[in-house]
Amino acid sequence: MNEKRIRTLGAACALLGGILWGVSGVCGQYLFQRKGVTAGWLVPIRLTGSGLLLLLWFLLRDREKALSVWRDRRNAKDILIYAIFGMMLCQYSYFQTIEWSNAATATVIQYLGPALTVVFVCIVEKQKPQPKEVAAVLLALTGIFLIATHGNPGALALSGRALGMGLLSAVTLVVYTIKPRRLLRQFPSPLILAWGMLIGGLVLSVLMQPWRQMPKMDVELIVAVLAIIFFGTMAGFSLYLHSVSLIGPVQAGLFASIEPVSSTIFSVIWMNASFLPVDLAGFALITATVFVLALPEKTGAGGKK
Repeated sequence: MNEKRIRTLGAACALLGGILWGVSGVCGQYLFQRKGVTAGWLVPIRLTGSGLLLLLWFLLRDREKALSVWRDRRNAKDILIYAIFGMMLCQYSYFQTIEWSNAATATVIQYLGPALTVVFVCIVEKQKPQPKEVAAVLLALTGIFLIATHGNPGALALSGRALGMGLLSAVTLVVYTIKPRRLLRQFPSPLILAWGMLIGGLVLSVLMQPWRQMPKMDVELIVAVLAIIFFGTMAGFSLYLHSVSLIGPVQAGLFASIEPVSSTIFSVIWMNASFLPVDLAGFALITATVFVLALPEKTGAGGKK
């Protein structure tokens, strides 16, 4: 396969993965608004189901490798932190934000994550931010201001609990992004993803006890849950990871940023959601941070960055 076809395939995988993530969020909104489902029921089911299926696939292929992640104490500690404070909290806060607002708003607020990651890295590594990083943070802050207040700082256009939970999803996305980096240098990313989902789902199940808040089961509910597990989670992440292997994380991330666009479109078409121009402006500003952060760094006269 020539380079052009590889890049085309990589772009297509990232785009499709982002679209599936957006559809998954709207499926969650459908379950919350039409089927009486709660995030406390859906997220444990989603994480445990997806994690178990992925892990079973690894165990059948290479049981030794699947279990090797637990042989080192530091690896075990990192997986637990990633699973609970990254995967579990990020997914729960994201779907809880959907329950309290809508899929498009929750998805866009979570896209504050890349800008927050930049801030975190600059603080921890005590380095001066680049101009593009400053610009990305300003865009993100302006975007969240417009979404939360519609330009009026004296009133919230978004409920305080939805805004707070959405911001938590962005903060925990930083943990989700940074914590597994050392693990990903040693093990396949789908394996770490599988353990993170399974552990996070089991811990959240203990906390939320989804069996105590069972919704009325019907065909539509089952289809929506299966779509979230198979398409929004397993297929979405697999396509994205394959894209990363073909065209790299920067380009894959850019194409996958179609997710908030997908979520907004499906929210309008399927759930009859409506957004003001100021909402769309906020969405655009936050999504633009991904593209700003992907800009190449300028080099100085000596050729150093």
